[in-house]
Amino acid sequence: MRSRTTRWLALGLFVFGALAGCGGGGGSAASAGGASSPSRNTGGASTPNPADTTVTPSTTPNVQPVAVASTPTGTPNMMMTSVTVCVPNTSQCQTIDNIQVDTGSYGLRILASALTSNLALPAVPSGSGAPAAECAVFGSGFTWGAVRSADVRLASELATAIPIQVIADPTVPAVAADCAQTGAPMQDSTSLRANGILGIGLFSADCGNGCASSALPRWYYACPANGACVASAQPVAQQVVNPVSQFAADNNGVVIDLPAVADLGAASVSGSLIFGIGSQGNNALGTATVLQPSSDSIYVTSVVAGTTFAQSFFDTGSNGLFFSNASLPQCSGWYCPATEQAFSAAFHGTSGSTTSAQFSVANTNTLFATGNAAFDNLAGPTADVADWGLPFFYGRRIFTAIQGQPTPAGLGPFYAL
Repeated sequence: MRSRTTRWLALGLFVFGALAGCGGGGGSAASAGGASSPSRNTGGASTPNPADTTVTPSTTPNVQPVAVASTPTGTPNMMMTSVTVCVPNTSQCQTIDNIQVDTGSYGLRILASALTSNLALPAVPSGSGAPAAECAVFGSGFTWGAVRSADVRLASELATAIPIQVIADPTVPAVAADCAQTGAPMQDSTSLRANGILGIGLFSADCGNGCASSALPRWYYACPANGACVASAQPVAQQVVNPVSQFAADNNGVVIDLPAVADLGAASVSGSLIFGIGSQGNNALGTATVLQPSSDSIYVTSVVAGTTFAQSFFDTGSNGLFFSNASLPQCSGWYCPATEQAFSAAFHGTSGSTTSAQFSVANTNTLFATGNAAFDNLAGPTADVADWGLPFFYGRRIFTAIQGQPTPAGLGPFYAL
């Protein structure tokens, strides 16, 4: 974890692979493929205003199927979907499968190798006018690639001509030196563990005003045809963007709706990514408790077994529950209690709202031995933060509201569960 801007910390998703021998976690935390993209300076979080509740009604089909199943890398709890990208304002389109859904990052990132050669997505200019590239830094690595413009279709929703990152784009083959020093390259489907990342978190632009006003290191670059890429400012409108925020309707957030799984997991799980909050009957908040993050951050507070985690967040891109607990034995980077342990977590938003939830932690060796892909009790240690990853989403409807967008509970950003 390292400083990204004056206000944000970089958060990488913790993605562990199963080891063939002992079924333990694959070494240190790795943000391959579903790793959460850096938390970025978007100009500051807004406190929801009860007056800002006007939501445009929508009748657009707004449900995108998602699934958790076995992957070629053997990584559990990878929630995937398919995304259709098109050359802007044309019918030249391609649907790419195995895109990880990540509520902890912002923007669509697709491997160049997953795109057909005849899908010529136009380059997005940098602040200096030369074609733009981006270094997206995760907890244990980075993605590097060109910024290109695409129409993005999800369900029947359309984000028109938005900037996306094309990872390992051959037009920018040389990774900027400062980017290459940030960890392992995640430039192919093996290291990324997916064909791309769909970042649909609390914010819209992936960096925001900080990158618009300054050439920040390890962010955006200008890449002239006959020269090396150099750090560059990047206007907000030309930054990689959360596609949901650019829909014509159902654009104020998302709902993740996944079924519960058994104690020993499931071979596969099918669920729904629902666009919008309070815009249609299928995305109403109902009795969900709204949890507002602290100013300029993605964090709420959670309390587990008497320990308070002031930096807590909900992130489908993390494949485990990550929090520190000295009473739980460890094996290969995961928790491995002799018997399954039950816990209660209390969650607190900055406005005073509070809710609680039950969860459990099982022996990782036992879980991995099943060969299943979806577990709600897979957990491991991490310092300082509580990362409520994909296991926490099973059997719940969890809302992620985008900053500045009106909802029936006021302006985002907030979580609700």
